[in-house]
Amino acid sequence: MGKRGEDNRMLSGRTAVITGSTSGLGLAMAEAFAEAGCHVVLNGFGDAHAIDTLKRQIEGLSGTGALYHPADVSRPQDCAAIIQSASKHFGAVDILVNNAGIQYVSPIESFPAERWDSILAVNLSAAFHTTQAALPGMRQRGWGRIINISSVQGLVGSIHKSAYVAAKHGLIGLTKVTALEVASSEITCNAICPGYVLTSMVGAQIEDRVAKSGLDFETAAHEFLKEKQPSLRFTKTEHVAKLAVFLCGEAASDINGAALPIDGGWTAQ
Repeated sequence: MGKRGEDNRMLSGRTAVITGSTSGLGLAMAEAFAEAGCHVVLNGFGDAHAIDTLKRQIEGLSGTGALYHPADVSRPQDCAAIIQSASKHFGAVDILVNNAGIQYVSPIESFPAERWDSILAVNLSAAFHTTQAALPGMRQRGWGRIINISSVQGLVGSIHKSAYVAAKHGLIGLTKVTALEVASSEITCNAICPGYVLTSMVGAQIEDRVAKSGLDFETAAHEFLKEKQPSLRFTKTEHVAKLAVFLCGEAASDINGAALPIDGGWTAQ
C-alpha cells in the first residue's frame, strides 16, 4: 500500500503518442498517460485556442511535458512526421496509441467509395504507417508498447458499417502480425476493443435516431444500447484509458497480440 504514489507514476519519463487525442476517448487516454508520468503528444483537429488549453492541462497533470502535432493521419507522410517530431522533442517514442477514427453509416450499395477510402486510411492504414515509423526506435531502445484502439466491431459485424467494421477487423490483424514480429523483444502490441462509448461519433448516431424516431435522447440511447450492449450502459472513456495504461505496465509484459473487449458483455452473446 505504501507504493501507491509510485504505481500512479509507473510510466514516469516515458513518451506516449496518441492519435486522435484532442477529444473523447483519445483525450481520456492522454490524461491517463500524463497522470502515469508520461510526456504526451496530442494529435487531432480542433480550435487552436482550445487545443492550447488542452495542452496546458495535460502539462499540469503530474508536471508532465506535452506537445501538440497537427498530423492528418490519413496521410502517410504525416504519420511519419508525428513520430519524428515526438522523438526530436522528447528523445523517444516509447508508447504509441493508434486511436484516431472516423465513421460513416450506409448500406453497401449506397456507400460512397470516397468514404470507404477515407475510413480505411484513418482507421487502419494510419496505424501501419505510425507503427512502421515508431518501431525502429523502440527496437533500438529495447522497449516499447503499441496499442491499437479497435472496437467490438473489430470482432463482430454490424450492418451499414462496412468500412468501419472492415478497418477495425484489419486493425486486429495488424496487431497480431506486429506482436509476432516483436515477440522476442520487450515490445508488445495489443488491441483494445471498446463497446459503445458515448463519444461524439456514437452521439451522432443516437442524434440521427432521435431525428428519425422522435424519441428523446435518453430513450433513444437506451434503445441503441439494448440492441447490442447487455450492460445497458456506455463503456466509460476513463475505463478504456486505464486499460491502455495497464497494458504498458510490467504486469502486462506477457500480453501480446491480444484483442481485449471492454464492451459490457456485447461479445459474450
